[in-house]
Amino acid sequence: MEPNWLKWAKQLAALAQNGLTYSDNEYEIDRYKQIRQIAAEMMSAGFEVESKTFVDLFSQERGYATPKVDVRGAVFRDDRILLVREKLDGGWTLPGGWADPCQSPSEAVAREVLEEAGFQVRVTKLAAVYDRSKHPHKPPMPFHLYKLFFLCEITGGAATESYETTGVDFFAENSIPEQLSISRTLPFQIARMFEHYRNPALPTDFD
Repeated sequence: MEPNWLKWAKQLAALAQNGLTYSDNEYEIDRYKQIRQIAAEMMSAGFEVESKTFVDLFSQERGYATPKVDVRGAVFRDDRILLVREKLDGGWTLPGGWADPCQSPSEAVAREVLEEAGFQVRVTKLAAVYDRSKHPHKPPMPFHLYKLFFLCEITGGAATESYETTGVDFFAENSIPEQLSISRTLPFQIARMFEHYRNPALPTDFD
């Protein structure tokens, strides 16, 4: 779903990162830095942001390049799904965010639900693993990203806004807000979580 220029720029950035990680030859290191600069300039043109922004961003990455991981919790109560309203864009989304080191995916999503919505949850199922680049999320991201969706059951807590959210509420399947934070959650993903909720035996979705 993402444009070819972005796919190619990501591949070049990953190639440069891996080369800079494993090479000890000064000439090869210089070439990989040139490749990183080309990737930054491609993204600069595509995002209409100065190339230095992306050079600085790529320079912070260390080790072998791998996809980043975003976790999302599908939390239900009385056949309604929990959504939070993001402060950054005003759109509604499943609670979630970046997975942290030293936490399992289920621990990460439980933490995110508590932080963003105020509910303690028990994770019951990995419902989906989506490649963000294969779906119509906007805006595009400069890094490759996997999105993990988990079904969760409430075990405690109460609806509480956070520094990241300005709304916490439950919605029926036919009353999902029109203004979604599509950078984070797409309508079909919410619909699919309802299907997994109604039929827990469904296999995990992927790609």
